[in-house]
Amino acid sequence: MKVFISADMEGTAGVTDWEQVQRRDPEYARFRRLMTEEVNAAILGAIEGGAKEIVVSDAHGDMRNILIEELHPQAQLVSGSPKPYGMMQGIDPSFDAVFFTGYHAYAGTANAILDHSYSSASVRHIKLGTLLVGEAGLNAALAGHFKVPVALVTGDSTAVAQAKKLLPHVEAVSVKEAIGRLAARSYQPVEARRRIKEGAVRALKRVKDLKPLVIPKPVALEIEWQYTAMADQCMLIPGMTRVNARAIAYKAKDAEQALNVTRACLVLARSTV
Repeated sequence: MKVFISADMEGTAGVTDWEQVQRRDPEYARFRRLMTEEVNAAILGAIEGGAKEIVVSDAHGDMRNILIEELHPQAQLVSGSPKPYGMMQGIDPSFDAVFFTGYHAYAGTANAILDHSYSSASVRHIKLGTLLVGEAGLNAALAGHFKVPVALVTGDSTAVAQAKKLLPHVEAVSVKEAIGRLAARSYQPVEARRRIKEGAVRALKRVKDLKPLVIPKPVALEIEWQYTAMADQCMLIPGMTRVNARAIAYKAKDAEQALNVTRACLVLARSTV
């Protein structure tokens, strides 16, 4: 069995503030280690659940966060950026299951730690068809493009509940309960890791019953930005249409193209700030 892990950081136990997840800040070194250990917990659970090959994609920020020397030796690490599939680099049809660790809720979610969709400074919302999605939704759709189901998601209670609404059969492990956007009641890291490991074991026991998230083709993508200039820049992409002053839309041939267009738009939007 092959397992792919996309590892973000904001959903790590104890994280409540940007200063804990940004490289320039003093608390970052401490929390990248805690992130690494939560990934290790998921790996241990995957191994106990029967996984023989595990690939971890570092999915936070510059994607150079996981301490490779402390990563479980049975896993391989994909790190650095940019990379073609971003948070999901390495995914392909050969995998049996995907885990999302340390994930957060999408932009505009109440009572969710550091809620955002790729960028707090630029994105207000993203839709695939009628579905409001964030990173978890887009990444699950890419996994579904390859017919691979998401088996496990970890993060704060609101984030995992949001993922479970989109993916009803996913194993959802909460490591903290948000109190607004910048405060939480969190499990101690050892306890959080125990829960993640046990959740990973449960997830792989049910993996044959899981269904991938398959978005009907063509995929209608809509992104609303914080500022009109960001939408202006996205209009440079051939085939892009304007929904209103801040929102753009694109008809993608499939979920893979929808993710690629989203990532291209994010680069264009950043050029305005």
